[in-house]
Amino acid sequence: MAMKPNYRYERSQRDKAKAAKKEAKLAGKAAKEKPSSTERKEAQEPVDDES
Repeated sequence: MAMKPNYRYERSQRDKAKAAKKEAKLAGKAAKEKPSSTERKEAQEPVDDES
């Protein structure tokens, strides 16, 4: 006899996969934006040379 599908488990697995994909996308976006934002800050800050 075949087993009944476990819809709750399947749904939880889909939700976990979706959350992981979303997290990876946000992390990639944050990593992509972070260097450019620090470059802008460095360009705006005056450099103090005490020679």
